[in-house]
Amino acid sequence: QVQLVESGGGLVQPGGSLRLSCAASGRTFRSVARGWFRQAPGKEREFVAAINWSARSTYYADSVKGRFTISRDNANDTVYLQMNSLKPEDTAVYYCAVGRRPSYSSGIYSEENEYTNWGQGTQVTVSS
Repeated sequence: QVQLVESGGGLVQPGGSLRLSCAASGRTFRSVARGWFRQAPGKEREFVAAINWSARSTYYADSVKGRFTISRDNANDTVYLQMNSLKPEDTAVYYCAVGRRPSYSSGIYSEENEYTNWGQGTQVTVSS
């Protein structure tokens, strides 16, 4: 059974940091792109970041650029999202996902239908 398990979420004060992890089991996803999305209460799920299979290319939503960093450890089939300078508007459930392609060279990396397997999500709350 294929599973993606996110961890690392929690409650943090504005300006703080969190590191999310997404571990895969059941099969390997080392040869495909990976992504992070988020869904805030009452809003649609939105793209956050993506990384190609080789980690040579990364992509970010404008709202997180310069604050978040996506990375991957293919040896452990795990993807990370380092989140710094967190803001209350970053509060959401964060989901990791597996891409359909090894790499993306255009804006389609932000489209949900470009991703297959999804994790259950981890809650991130930014509040004082």
